[in-house]
Amino acid sequence: MDKLVQNAIQMATALKKQPSSIPWKHDEPWPQPCYAWSNDKKEWQPATSSDSGSQTSISTLAVYSWNIDFMLPFPDERMDAALAHLHEQLTSELRTDSTTAVIINLQECVPSDLVAISQKQWVRDGFYMTDLDSSAWESGLYGTATLVDRRLDIASCFRLHYSKTQMERDALFVDVTASGRKLRLCNTHLESLALEPPLRPAQMQVIASQMHAGDAVGAVATGDFNAIQPFDLSLHSDNGLKDAYLELGGLENSDEGYTWGQQALPDLRQRFGCSRMDKAYYCGAGIKLLGFNRFGADVEVVENKKEQRDKLVALGFEKAWVTDHIGIKAVFQLTSDIRL
Repeated sequence: MDKLVQNAIQMATALKKQPSSIPWKHDEPWPQPCYAWSNDKKEWQPATSSDSGSQTSISTLAVYSWNIDFMLPFPDERMDAALAHLHEQLTSELRTDSTTAVIINLQECVPSDLVAISQKQWVRDGFYMTDLDSSAWESGLYGTATLVDRRLDIASCFRLHYSKTQMERDALFVDVTASGRKLRLCNTHLESLALEPPLRPAQMQVIASQMHAGDAVGAVATGDFNAIQPFDLSLHSDNGLKDAYLELGGLENSDEGYTWGQQALPDLRQRFGCSRMDKAYYCGAGIKLLGFNRFGADVEVVENKKEQRDKLVALGFEKAWVTDHIGIKAVFQLTSDIRL
């Protein structure tokens, strides 16, 4: 695993974008397009208002968030299995409840992941994509991407590239309207490791400032928050936000909440234990939290990819898992008394 980390650091350094090539200003919103698949032209194009479908029946919002480890080999095989699992989850949900719109927030995508995602027919049919390539990422190696249910209208899409970061991290925002209500959705990957001075508090302040701003009736931020230090326990309350897991009675330092460690290498699990790295924060009178749960545990590269599975296990993993993170899902009801 040390070799994988060293290789990742070398690649990140080699692919780091030069300041002169970056068009955005740090900690300031930088608009970017969302894309919709055109069946007529057989290509992804910047989304317009005519691309959205009927949204009159949308009364709830399900936000999925999953970090797919960028350092492990076989990104295509791992992302393919992860997408298959997500599709299975969504098919089950939408079959039983057509009033729920879906958001999928992914972290640690590599450029080839974006290609794989964009080629899935279920994505083309049902979702907008925020990113088709890495041009909006400050890192040339990996970044975040969001899929937005096409029954929603997109009001805006923008990134805030953090000034306080050593790892080119950012916050990706999408404003959507559903049944006359505007919602602000954030996908982020906060700084990794126990750095001194810490950077995650400043990053969360940037996120919170946008969640509390504007005319949205509610805002939700999910992602890999890398919560591994004592100050991480209060980042939500420090910024006037609610933690979905805690709001529904979840306990800190419990097996029920952990999203990292169970599928890490055994020596890393022994050194660092398990942790609740992945979280959902929210605010606003126009949304009500209905549910929170984890998904994606024990998802492996498919059986017919024996060579790839064997090599992943040879690295020291118990199984050929697609990632070291377990995903999270938060479900919100759109309240009926607040409209734009």
